[in-house]
Amino acid sequence: MTAMAPVAFSLAKREFTRFIRQPQRVAGTVAQPLLFWLFLGAGFGGSFRPEGMENVTYLEYFYPGVMLMMMLFASIFSSITIIEDRDAGFLQGVLVAPVSRLAIVLGKVLGATSIAMIQTLIFTVAAPFLGLHLGAGALVLLLMGFLLTGIGFSALGFLLAWGMKSTSAFHAVMMVFLMPLWMLSGALFPIGNVPGWMKAVMLANPVSHALVIIRAPFYGGPATLFADGSYLLSLAVTLAWAGLCLGLSMARVNRRERGV
Repeated sequence: MTAMAPVAFSLAKREFTRFIRQPQRVAGTVAQPLLFWLFLGAGFGGSFRPEGMENVTYLEYFYPGVMLMMMLFASIFSSITIIEDRDAGFLQGVLVAPVSRLAIVLGKVLGATSIAMIQTLIFTVAAPFLGLHLGAGALVLLLMGFLLTGIGFSALGFLLAWGMKSTSAFHAVMMVFLMPLWMLSGALFPIGNVPGWMKAVMLANPVSHALVIIRAPFYGGPATLFADGSYLLSLAVTLAWAGLCLGLSMARVNRRERGV
């Protein structure tokens, strides 16, 4: 069987190349979160007065949430290519080739994650305008947060898209499953300002913990964060979420379809 690493790299490179050759897709995945940030930031800025965050504007608060949205959208669009590849016959060709199916999962997931990370890193240029500054150590932690979140979203998107027969079905699942994960992560509003039942749901949502490890490096360095129990808990949950989604995707690909 062909070595796994070169196959995974080739598939990841194919995902990235296809992305940059589709300007509409590039514009959509970047422009929509940016418009959300600007319009919601302007609209809610005057009424955003959460307790303990009096000096934080809504544009600043929502900034990491937009980064999370970029990671989500990148995983969604990259997962749709799984359905498109199946319809075009490319996926069937890869499946019958003497390559590890694990390489298929890793290639797709790493390709989607690299796309998401590049988009989101470009968006970090807005941080100084919000009064947010990243040291070298904090930047490394932010990159780690992007990587884990990207793998979690991309692997989850892969898992959902693998059995889908049409892109319209995947869009429907995305709207009722993936988007609520983002909306109930604390990206739009603080967890402390919601009813008790919703707070429990948000705390159980792994995407809430992913948001914590993306937001925290803007306000503290490695020494501070690694001494913070809540940050370490969120880091552990995000790592477990990414690993679980990746493992489930691998198991799904290795399982033969019914009737085959």
